[in-house]
Amino acid sequence: MSALALSVLLSLVSAVAYAAGAILQEHVAADTPARPYAPLHHGVWWAAVALNGAGALLHVVALAYGPLSLVQPLGALTIVFALPMAAVFVRRKAGAAAWRGALLATLGLAGLLALTGSAGSHSLSSGERMVVAGATAGVVALLFLIAQAVRRPAVRSVLLAASAGVAFGIASVFTKTVAVDWTEGTFGGQVPSLLVIAVLAVSGLLLSQASYRGAGLAAPLATVTVVNPVVAAAVGLTLFGEGFRYGLTGGLLALGFGVVTAGGLVLLTTERLAAQT
Repeated sequence: MSALALSVLLSLVSAVAYAAGAILQEHVAADTPARPYAPLHHGVWWAAVALNGAGALLHVVALAYGPLSLVQPLGALTIVFALPMAAVFVRRKAGAAAWRGALLATLGLAGLLALTGSAGSHSLSSGERMVVAGATAGVVALLFLIAQAVRRPAVRSVLLAASAGVAFGIASVFTKTVAVDWTEGTFGGQVPSLLVIAVLAVSGLLLSQASYRGAGLAAPLATVTVVNPVVAAAVGLTLFGEGFRYGLTGGLLALGFGVVTAGGLVLLTTERLAAQT
């Protein structure tokens, strides 16, 4: 098997693992409404944590064998796999509007990531890491506080999922930074970055768990799936010197794909609001 084929296979298995973990998280959220963030007593929740961890590990290995421009868009298949898996295994069927929204969000995200070019391996300086970590903490906290003030479960779910996506996306940025430093033989001063990765990963997991409370599967999962790589790509564009392919044409295409992605998320949210009404 070629390295490219192995990368594709690992990416697909990773997406399935993430999808299964999300289905279990939504199931736990329905069973334990009194513990929206960390139902530690629930064995199924720990199974979801294990599946998410396996998905993350497979994703990292896939990046070692294949290009970022291929692996990242394949990760967006998580939402596409999750809907039929939920219908088969836990008898939770998604409506036509949810399917349209999920597919629009996935296509838009895949287009965005496919247009994002690479400028080689880059790392963040100590000052940039502090700024990124502080800004991330502020954004995550702000989305969390707004979510607590919102009464509509679907809107609150999307806000919490967006907060989780930001945490996961910046955790990926710090992971890439640490990996680049280690590759270049720079081992000193990595402990703070590793602590940031741990805090963001745990925060993202708890926030994503809470996002499934009373909101179904499609809307929060699609939000996390989209926000996570978009945030990471935004950091790549601003701090890592990356850019869109094909110059101005690529930038305009990226804008169009962004509109498609936003439309898919809006459709998912309104579909869930209509279902709750």
